[in-house]
Amino acid sequence: MNINAVEIRTLWKIGLIKLVAIRSSKLALINGFHLKNVRGDILGGLTAAVVALPLALAFGNAALGPGGAIYGLYGAVVVGFLAALFGGTPAQVSGPTGPMSVTVAGVVASLAAAGVSRELGAGEILPLVMAAVVIGGLFQILFGLLRLGKYITLVPYSVVSGFMSGIGVIILALQIGPLLGISTRGGVIESLSTLAKNFEPNWAAVAVALMTLAIVFLTPRRISQWVPSPLLALLIVTPLSVLLFGDATLEARGLAPLPRIGAIPEGGLAFTMPNWNAHFPLIIKAGLVLAVLGAIDSLLTSLVADNISQTRHNSDRELIGQGIGNSVAGLLTGLPGAGATMRTVINIKSGGSTPLSGMVHSIVLLVVLVGAGSLAAEIPTALLAGILIKVGLDIIDWGFLRRAHRLSIKTAAVMYGVLLMTVFWDLIWAVLVGVFVANMLTIDSITQTQLEGMDADNPVDIDSTGDSFSDLPLPAEEQEMLNTCAGDVMLFRLRGPMSFGAAKGISERMMLVRNYKVLILDITEVPRLGVTATLAIEEMVQEAKTNSRKAFVAGASGKVKERLERFGIEGVVESRREALEAALNIVTT
Repeated sequence: MNINAVEIRTLWKIGLIKLVAIRSSKLALINGFHLKNVRGDILGGLTAAVVALPLALAFGNAALGPGGAIYGLYGAVVVGFLAALFGGTPAQVSGPTGPMSVTVAGVVASLAAAGVSRELGAGEILPLVMAAVVIGGLFQILFGLLRLGKYITLVPYSVVSGFMSGIGVIILALQIGPLLGISTRGGVIESLSTLAKNFEPNWAAVAVALMTLAIVFLTPRRISQWVPSPLLALLIVTPLSVLLFGDATLEARGLAPLPRIGAIPEGGLAFTMPNWNAHFPLIIKAGLVLAVLGAIDSLLTSLVADNISQTRHNSDRELIGQGIGNSVAGLLTGLPGAGATMRTVINIKSGGSTPLSGMVHSIVLLVVLVGAGSLAAEIPTALLAGILIKVGLDIIDWGFLRRAHRLSIKTAAVMYGVLLMTVFWDLIWAVLVGVFVANMLTIDSITQTQLEGMDADNPVDIDSTGDSFSDLPLPAEEQEMLNTCAGDVMLFRLRGPMSFGAAKGISERMMLVRNYKVLILDITEVPRLGVTATLAIEEMVQEAKTNSRKAFVAGASGKVKERLERFGIEGVVESRREALEAALNIVTT
């Protein structure tokens, strides 16, 4: 750090923020804060808040049902501020997101199935949900302390694409009822079943939804870049709904009232003790799901932020920051959140570059919450459903869905499988099964590459043309030695890291040893040798010895050689040439 003037350094006990340096009247905060960019951060945070306001309300309503919109706003305020303050992605904006809201909706459905009343006013469901949110945040902090951030992002794109598309489909399915003014609860199947059984559209809600959809889809770009279309819909459709579809007007026409958010709880943010006693196993599972999905959601957004801002985030610190935000949000009855891609991109594009922008975004939302809470009560739920329809369609990975089958049938199968499991089974199991299958397919592909030089019908021996490794032919002298051996020598050539997947291929070719006097296993181009593959090599060498054949393991170096020595494998030689010379001596004597 190049600071030539007076330096002031204060290290907080938590070790996450360092206050540094005054030079030329410019105060900087290490860990991402640069107060010289105050103007850009304020503008970015303000713009992100404008986008976040309608989305937070919509996600709250989707997650908790009628009366839940305000808790989405609470979550945006708390998670947005604390994740920015303690997180590891400078310009990231956090808050309620599609995956997190869908997961909370699943928690509500599970608790309802266990006999808990869904009604927020009953005072029973909310403390249980918030207990899951707090536990999810604590799990995320644990992930960060265990330095698991780098592993969480190692999820194949086919799995991420299928999962996100599945979330998009769930959002679309769950919003059909509110879009039509029909009350639905539960997951996709339960919600659609209820819709089919009680298909009596509220035409006022349909009208509100159509106006909302028209605004969010048809607003010209030159306007939406100044006023985001979801906020524009909120500002235009809400007063129109009061004017055209007020309760008195609809009652006079003999029509059902238009469903609205309803009264906002007085007092705003307030500490509430979650219920840790009831349904604890279900709450622990829900907390783990929230933690894993929130971690994936946040770290993927961090990668997007890195690409746009040309910076590099700290994955483990980001997990700790998100965990702190979600834990505190649960104590203040806020929905859990994660790094929000759209809000983060808008923040960066508007000039935000440090955590200050995310904190400004939350402060602006808090001001709105305090000053305009009474007005929010008039927002129709059909309006929020219309906004979420746009969100759901945007989340679906249309580009990859259309061309996945052309890229790889296996990849397409994984992606569509994860999508279906996400929608109709379980979010976390969809990801786990998808990652497992994708990794197995990857291991199989790598194994085939590793074993290219061990094909039983194409050994490098006297009967071959010498081009079994056409891209890496043997040197002339070595090829001549093979030719002289007259089919008594088999040369296996391995390439790349030898994992447990390659062990099976080595073992399957073990019986071929009996057909030759000498086996040479060339591992010159093997930079890493797994334990399982080493055991397979040892077994092949032992098989040769049992059948009175000679086996050589050639070309090992570095850690590969050390591993072979630790295993006590016989016949290890320095080079392939040395092995061929020894084989030639055995065959010709």
